[in-house]
Amino acid sequence: MDTQEIADRLEITGLLARYTYAIDSGQWGLLDEVFCQDAVIDYSSSGGITGTRDEVKAWLAEVLVHWPARLHLIGAARIELHGGEARVSAPFTDTLAPTREMVAARTEGFLHGGGYYHHRLRRTPDGWRSVELVEEQTWRTVC
Repeated sequence: MDTQEIADRLEITGLLARYTYAIDSGQWGLLDEVFCQDAVIDYSSSGGITGTRDEVKAWLAEVLVHWPARLHLIGAARIELHGGEARVSAPFTDTLAPTREMVAARTEGFLHGGGYYHHRLRRTPDGWRSVELVEEQTWRTVC
C-alpha cells in the first residue's frame, strides 16, 4: 500500500465512525459530513425508507425519538478503492433502547440487530463522501 491508499482507508474508516456517531447522538447535521447531498440511502431491509440525505435525516429524527439510547458498532470494513471511488461493506450491530435509564435487559422496547452497511463512496473536495448506502439487515430481535 502506498501512503495515499493508507490515507484513504483511514479517512473512510473515520467516515464510518462519523456515521454511527451521528445516528447514536441524534446530531443529524453530521450526516452532511458523511453523505453527498444527492446520496441515496436505503433502509428498506429493516423496514425503513429509501430517500435522499435530507429526506432520511428528517425521517431518522422522527422515528428514532422513540429510542433515545442508541449504540451502533461497526466491524472491520472491506474497502475496495478504485481511483476516486470506493466500495465499502462493513458489518454492524445496533441496540436501540426506549430509555437512557438502567433497566433489565429484557425490558420491553429494546431492538437489537445487525447486518452490513454497503456504501458507494466518492472522493470530493471535502473528502470521501457516500453517494449510496444500502443497509442489509440480516437479523433483528425485539424485547
